[in-house]
Amino acid sequence: MTETRELSASAVRAAHEVRVVVGRLRRRLRESHQAGELTLTQTSLLSRLEREGPRTASDLAAAEGIRPQSVAASTAVLEERGLVTRRPDPDDGRRQLLTISPRGRELIDSTRAAREEWLARALHERLTDDERGTVLAAMELLDRVTDR
Repeated sequence: MTETRELSASAVRAAHEVRVVVGRLRRRLRESHQAGELTLTQTSLLSRLEREGPRTASDLAAAEGIRPQSVAASTAVLEERGLVTRRPDPDDGRRQLLTISPRGRELIDSTRAAREEWLARALHERLTDDERGTVLAAMELLDRVTDR
């Protein structure tokens, strides 16, 4: 249920601007370095395995909000490329756990590094020291919004 209080015009405008800029930034970061020509779904699955550790395909499907068939197709490609491995679940031998491989971790790390380098270069070339300080201050404020 939405709150009955009116939102300030500045909150509405800030929400719109943050959403638009973050979306544009995400697209630019994605364009700056493709993760070995993987699809967005494959990249997302690989990143989730890197962050959260071994998972079953059904766990991945639920977490990503996609069909199990899509996960099966994507993880088959990841496995074929040596980016993930499968092993029996020690708690239930009928299920398979997917784990990011060292090669998959390397790909994720190199992709993140390339994207961060692109962003650092763009911040260096397009903003002054004071403006970069403002960006850092804004990040602290946005971090508070995320309830972390």
